[in-house]
Order: sequence, then structure tokens, then C-alpha cells
Amino acid sequence: MRKLTKLIMVAGTFAGSMLLNSCEKDVFPLYNEAIVLTSYNYNGLADSLQRQLYSTYLSSNGNYLIQDNQGNTTFHYWPNAHVLDVLADGFLRTKDQVYVAKMKALLNGIRLQNGNAFPNDFYDDMGWLALSSLRAYDATKEEAYVQATNILWADMKKGITEVQGGGMGWSKGKPNFKNTPANGPAIILAARLYRLQNKAEDLQTAKTLYTWLKSTLVEPVTFTVWDGINYDGTGVISKNKYTYNVGLFMGAGLELYKTTKEKTYLDDAVKTAIAGINDVELAPGGLMKDEGQGDGGLFKGVWVRYLNLLVNEPDVPVADKEKLIKFMKYNAQTLYKQGISRPGLLISPAWNKAPQSKTDLTTQLSGMMLIEAAAQLSAAGILK
Repeated sequence: MRKLTKLIMVAGTFAGSMLLNSCEKDVFPLYNEAIVLTSYNYNGLADSLQRQLYSTYLSSNGNYLIQDNQGNTTFHYWPNAHVLDVLADGFLRTKDQVYVAKMKALLNGIRLQNGNAFPNDFYDDMGWLALSSLRAYDATKEEAYVQATNILWADMKKGITEVQGGGMGWSKGKPNFKNTPANGPAIILAARLYRLQNKAEDLQTAKTLYTWLKSTLVEPVTFTVWDGINYDGTGVISKNKYTYNVGLFMGAGLELYKTTKEKTYLDDAVKTAIAGINDVELAPGGLMKDEGQGDGGLFKGVWVRYLNLLVNEPDVPVADKEKLIKFMKYNAQTLYKQGISRPGLLISPAWNKAPQSKTDLTTQLSGMMLIEAAAQLSAAGILK
């Protein structure tokens, strides 16, 4: 996620947002009730999108998925890590062994494209591959995935320092810049690894990083999640807001709740989710914002993934869960009807507009994550 983050930080900061408290009535039109379709076949669409993903984006050597649908063959590490996650979604939904073969080939291909090694220079990138590898392990029980996860986690932990009071650095080249994109995945990963391997140090790491992240980059009243601190060495907080970071702090709280059953973590996750859907900057009119293509194209998918897990959590209060389901439903229906080309099945960065001729892999993946989530929620009887 290196290019966009650099541009974002150099651009400076901005503050202030119109954020509604979850206990208040909506004072702006949250949903466009005109989005009506007799039937939404999310499962069928998810199948079609999975097939289209490989027919459009697979590299000529079969190792990875390329940058866009117009022939840019550049390999990007973190989007391919999310491809592995999306393949796991497909396998868990269908149990089709085709996904198992694709997951194996992709994990090996990422390693080959990355200099025959899993670690790279960016701690957030490694976090994403570690998380998707762990999900692939959970789905298949094949040891190669958890071995990759452990290799990555060992390297990631070297990025934790006491600069700025704690936290994991963004990259090996910029270790003193601490941000939500690096620390969120690390917390989620450490909590899940503890549940799998029962190493006390992993749980302690998750808790310590969470405490640092909450106290440093999360506003205590509004639950606005800021992007990072100390980018330029001055200790200033980069007050940029992205859908990505809402999903990460929400997911971190949820995973620690699943691990510890300490209610504070779940409360934080729910408050962050409600704050996000009520934020007119992040979700204008109730629709996740268009954050462009490139790295930004993948931001909404991160929010979708962890929001879906929160919706599936039985202990979320009913009234809050109903708000989250309504939000997911509106976004899914809007994308289904307005944001996907047919028959090409390319996805727009703006889910209420038709895509243009070029669609980046990142943008395609965010939409696929939403359709896979909608298919899962529909099958579970949650999305009706």
C-alpha cells in the first residue's frame, strides 16, 4: 500500500467530520429506497465473478493476478494477498476443490514473484498475506499455509518498537511511522494465532498493540479512526479517514472479543461500526464512498470483510445488528444493480455507477468481497 500512503501523508491532514451518534436519529437521508430489484442472486453472481477474476487478471506465468484488465502486468503484493482471501471465501461458500488448487498456486506464486520469499519491506502487506494464509489453513487444514503465516508473523514482530509509545511501524524503510494499516492486521493476526497455537505472547502482543492503537489513533468520543502518526518525524497525527481503517479497528476489537470474551472489545467494535456507517464522509447517503482505484480501490473491501464478521457475531446487540445489516444490504443491492458491468462483470470504484473501461484488480476485489459477503449472509438467513 506504499504509493497511496505516501501521497496521502504528504498531502497533509484534515480534521472534522459530520458524525452522528448511534443513539441519535438520522438527520440526513441514509438510504436511497429506489434501489429495488425483485431478486438478488448473490451466490450465482459470486460464482461468475470468481470465474471472471481468473480469466481477466491471471498473469501469463500463472503465478499472480495482474494490476488491471487492460494489460498492466505489474505484480503487487498486497492485492494478491487479498485474492487469496477471496479464493478462501469461494471455497468456504461452495466447497469446490477448484479453489483449493488456485489457493495453492497463488501462495506459491506470490513467494516466487517476491524473490522466492514471503516477507517483504511493508508490515501491513505482510499482515494481509499472513491473515489470508491463516484463513486458507482454517479452510483446508494444509500445513503450508500456517507455515507461511508463522514465517510472516516472525518478521512482522520485528517492527514493534517503543517509538511514539509503542505500535508496529509501517515499513522497514520507515519504521517510526506508526499507522492503523500496519497495526490493525497485526492485532487480528495475533489474536487468531493465539486461538490456534495457544502462545501467551501472541495474545499479549494483540492486547498491547490494541491498547496503543486505541489510545493513539482512535477518538474516544466519536470513534473516528485516524490513519497514522509521525509520518514526517514530527509526531503529528495524520487525520485522514478511510473506510479501510474503520474495518481494521472494528475487526481488531471483534477478534480480541472472540479470544477473551471481554465485553469492552465488542463494545469498541460496534461503536466503530456505527460511527462509520453514520459518517457522511465515509458513507455518504449510506453508501461506502468511492476511494478511487489503485490502493484506494481495495479499501472498501477491508471494511466489508470485518463488518460481515461483526454482523455474524451472535453477541452484537439486536438494535445495532439491524443497522449493520441494513447498511450491508443497501450497499450490496446498489452494487448488484448499478456498479457491475454486464456481461463483462467488471466492478466500479463507485458502487452506484457503471465502471469505466479500466478496472484495477484492487477495485474488482472490493466488489467481490461485498458480493461474497452478501452470498454468505443470504445463505445464513441474515440478509433477506
